[in-house]
Amino acid sequence: MNKKTVILALFFLTITFSANSLKPKLKFHQTRQKAEIDPLLEKQLHEWSGNFAHVIHIAKEKHFKINNIESSMSKSINSFLNELDPYSAYLEPKGYQSILETTHGEFCGIGTYIDNTRSKQEKYLTVIETIPNGPADEAGVEAMDKIVEINGALLEDMTTEEAISLLKGPRNSSVTILIMRAGQPELLSFTITRDTVKEENTLAFYLPEHNIYYVSLAVFSENATEQIKQLLQKATQKKYKGLILDLRNNSGGLLDVAIDISDLFLEKNSLIAITKDKSGNDIERYYAKHDAIANSDIPVFILTNNYTASSAEILAGALKVHSQNHALASPDTKQKLPIFLVGTKTFGKGSVQEIIPVNKNHALKLTTSLYYLPNNTTIQGIGIEPDLIIEKTFPPPKQLTWFTQNYGREEAICNHIKIARKKNTKKENKKTRKSMPQKCKSGKKTWTDRVHKKLEGDNQIRSTISLINLLDTAYSLCPELACNREKAIAFLKKHHVSHGPLQIEQVIS
Repeated sequence: MNKKTVILALFFLTITFSANSLKPKLKFHQTRQKAEIDPLLEKQLHEWSGNFAHVIHIAKEKHFKINNIESSMSKSINSFLNELDPYSAYLEPKGYQSILETTHGEFCGIGTYIDNTRSKQEKYLTVIETIPNGPADEAGVEAMDKIVEINGALLEDMTTEEAISLLKGPRNSSVTILIMRAGQPELLSFTITRDTVKEENTLAFYLPEHNIYYVSLAVFSENATEQIKQLLQKATQKKYKGLILDLRNNSGGLLDVAIDISDLFLEKNSLIAITKDKSGNDIERYYAKHDAIANSDIPVFILTNNYTASSAEILAGALKVHSQNHALASPDTKQKLPIFLVGTKTFGKGSVQEIIPVNKNHALKLTTSLYYLPNNTTIQGIGIEPDLIIEKTFPPPKQLTWFTQNYGREEAICNHIKIARKKNTKKENKKTRKSMPQKCKSGKKTWTDRVHKKLEGDNQIRSTISLINLLDTAYSLCPELACNREKAIAFLKKHHVSHGPLQIEQVIS
């Protein structure tokens, strides 16, 4: 079997292929030459292998009744691998198939991204996001919902992979989940019919009022590169102020896809990433193979958060490093490749896992190397600091919104003094005091409408738009203040008021 590197996502898609579409294209690493093993480690492995074999022999001879030997052996191997690092594991047929399926764009299932960083002791699965117009989305499941029960089964002491396998099943079969949602006093029950899900990895919008393009990249799967490429080709047909590349909650995926997307922004032969073995020796170097498609003069603002991980960190980190290199090469001329990271620090997953088949249905997921950015630094356990920190502020709860609308205003007081105003030609809606927020009676909005609403209330998006407009003003009116990357960042930090601490001095009269 031919093999190639994959960086496995932290968030698994709770979806499965339909039988007709199950034609895996995923390739993996060739098994490399056996590395030298420390003599002490060799001795310990030999002794404990003997102990394990001896225990099995005694159990076979003495135990009253041995049941389910396959499950016992699988859990034993998995326990050993889990102790090595958080990402190494023994994959049984369902888990092995799940890894293959996460890299394709069409699935059959309920369609959710699940936070895979949970421990077995946690009693819930957190839904990071739902796939647009997928079964879970249509049923009303929302981001940050917590699944506490699947078909009546509690999730405590269940691995994430085991829990996710309960969500999977054939097309047109159903699964019932119990959800805990913030602000809801009661648990919510959803019975969802699994169906074919067409995953859209990218979501693109144009903001005509600001002349800015926005693209959100959810995960690095096989069709993501083409989607980004089409957007950039369309964007280059007009002069625009900037591009927002939203990598928040992007857990990664295929390394090759991250390399290909980086290729769209960088000059041919630019170094993008390096993988190194446990001795620090290079395994492979990844370079841009084509000329850039993106306009290198247009600012790109990359949004990150603590769920930006793995391949997403390679993309963000590589573009930032090359932007810094351009600035150092030409410090006194207008910045080429003006790329800035905004938001919060990334997750910090810099390890590479290989999928190594053991037999037809089982495989090892084994951490074998670390990846490094073009400046020879790793983000493993460290993450990437943004150039401009913009913390996420959440919209006020419904109760606060209701009180703000109905109290704390002169117009809300009974018998307040009213000033005659000219009547508007358009019919005005009468404001009446509501008893409590009411559910929308117009039916469920489309997924696109909900995304519009979500982006409108996203302070990180709004701050990034302000930063692009501010930088564009500097380019036009005082280019000397933003002629290179360092000056541009200093200018933006000085003139953009974020949600960080303010320097405040008391004036004594």
